[in-house]
Amino acid sequence: MDLETFYEYCLSKKGVTEHFPFDQDILVFKVGGKIFALSSLKQWELGKPSVNLKCNPDLAKEWRAQFEAIQPGYHMNKNHWNTVVLSSE
Repeated sequence: MDLETFYEYCLSKKGVTEHFPFDQDILVFKVGGKIFALSSLKQWELGKPSVNLKCNPDLAKEWRAQFEAIQPGYHMNKNHWNTVVLSSE
């Protein structure tokens, strides 16, 4: 996945808005004023893309156990957030 695909996918969802509430690096997507996805643009540029995604706590743990690329949310509440490490290919 590339940044453009991630960006377009998020914006294609109903009611989604994009923001930079922290700085000009962290791209945040919200629906209904609530964050559901965020990612560092700098990390995409460095070839180390990852995305923090909000999810159901039970599923979050299950997915971490199943997939090596899914880890507890980086700098986030580990019960509600997963970080998905994406391939830069």
